[in-house]
Amino acid sequence: MHTGLLLEMAAEGLGGRIAVGPLESGITFANMLVRAREAAVSLAASPARTLAYIGLNSPAFSIALFASAFANRPFAPLNYRLPDAELRRLLARTAPCLVIVDDDMLVRAAGVDGVTVVARSRWLAAPAALAVGPEPVAADPEDIAVLLFTSGTTAEPKAAVLRHRHLTGYVISTLEFMAAAEDEAALVSVPPYHIAAVSAVLTSAYLGRRVVHLENFAPEDWVRLARRERVTHAMLVPTMLGRVLDVLETSGEQLPFLRHLSYGGGPMPTAAIERAMRFLPAVDFVNGYGLTETSSTIAVLTPEDHRAAQASEDPAIRRRLGSVGRPLPAIELEIRDAEGRSVPAGEPGEVWVRGEQVSGEYLNQNAIRADGWFSTRDYGWLDEGGFLFLGGRLDDVIVRGGENLSPGEIEEVLRAHPDVRDVAVIGLPDDEWGERVAAVVVSRGDRRPEELRRWVRERLRSTKTPEDIIYRDTLPYNETGKLLRRALKLEVAQTAPPARAG
Repeated sequence: MHTGLLLEMAAEGLGGRIAVGPLESGITFANMLVRAREAAVSLAASPARTLAYIGLNSPAFSIALFASAFANRPFAPLNYRLPDAELRRLLARTAPCLVIVDDDMLVRAAGVDGVTVVARSRWLAAPAALAVGPEPVAADPEDIAVLLFTSGTTAEPKAAVLRHRHLTGYVISTLEFMAAAEDEAALVSVPPYHIAAVSAVLTSAYLGRRVVHLENFAPEDWVRLARRERVTHAMLVPTMLGRVLDVLETSGEQLPFLRHLSYGGGPMPTAAIERAMRFLPAVDFVNGYGLTETSSTIAVLTPEDHRAAQASEDPAIRRRLGSVGRPLPAIELEIRDAEGRSVPAGEPGEVWVRGEQVSGEYLNQNAIRADGWFSTRDYGWLDEGGFLFLGGRLDDVIVRGGENLSPGEIEEVLRAHPDVRDVAVIGLPDDEWGERVAAVVVSRGDRRPEELRRWVRERLRSTKTPEDIIYRDTLPYNETGKLLRRALKLEVAQTAPPARAG
């Protein structure tokens, strides 16, 4: 099936329910279906072969996602935070295309060959008025539904290909149709070019849940909108969740309607999720792990898992608060060594996955094996209960004297120290060991490098103890809360290293 059918099913079963927007004046599922079909007619009648989107979160994003499916045109939301030259290069790669652009960003997309620019306000007000034509032929499950460009921190961004069968496979295998109660509302605050935003729109339609868009994340605005729109479900990356909790603690406000909060997109320190569970005891927390190439979530730490780990006195079970949970029922997951052999529980290696939702494909490049297995390039291990722990990207693993060291494991220990506000562990070149462990620390005030080394040495071992402790006022993150580890490593490596530990 194609993704547009998810909206058709919702409109047929819950047509009068609000699909997107404010509780009092939002767009119903029935109305959204009409708008998406009208937009599809205009899109199919144009020379465009792609529907692109440049802008903030908006109901226009939701409608455009479904319109592209009805018109059988790939949908390509682009990163509006890119410099103009990079954004225009990506836009040119989607040509011939029609691009919906926020009104105050129009000049950034103008004049690109093969690109027709439409202001978001005009498109949202009257998409059918842009062109007329015959009813378009809807997409086939094998057709491309969404193109999401990678961050391109070390090379030209690649366009990840998600076909309709990948996205609908994920939705249908993990959710129950029309299972949402009438009062449920999901707050979407991740940017439109992130897989989590695409997933939120599709899953909410299938569930019959209202979507509320926050144009741009700021913790005060998030809290204000969540209260006003009676938000029951939300997703935040770990850095966003921490900032929301800071606002709640400072203001004394509560979130009386919030029932379910998922997090992902980066490592969640155990102390941080314990803080969140203490502050919001009535909320069900879910940790979701997934990639763009897997159509979103492939492993989940459920609310029951959170509570069991929090209540347990068994260190092995309690440690699971730092895991990303167990694979979804429709996902096969293995940990493999450098030779591609599956390793037993407790041994680290590369995470491999297989399942209907796994694409593993880029434009002009297929990264999935003939047997369906996909290499995530993530480093991790499984415990005896099948819970997955992640240690970072495989390229970020520190190889010291032939031993693989996980930055994530060392960071988790350092974050538990009262002096450490934030930390990133990286490998730096070393003539004797190949690489040495360095910790870039944002301090809470006191700067005591020898104390931090002692702290790690007592909890891990000497080979995992940072030889370099480097202090910074902040660490570099992108807008979705992902640590820019490679950029940090390059910046640190280009400066004179500090004195080595004795």
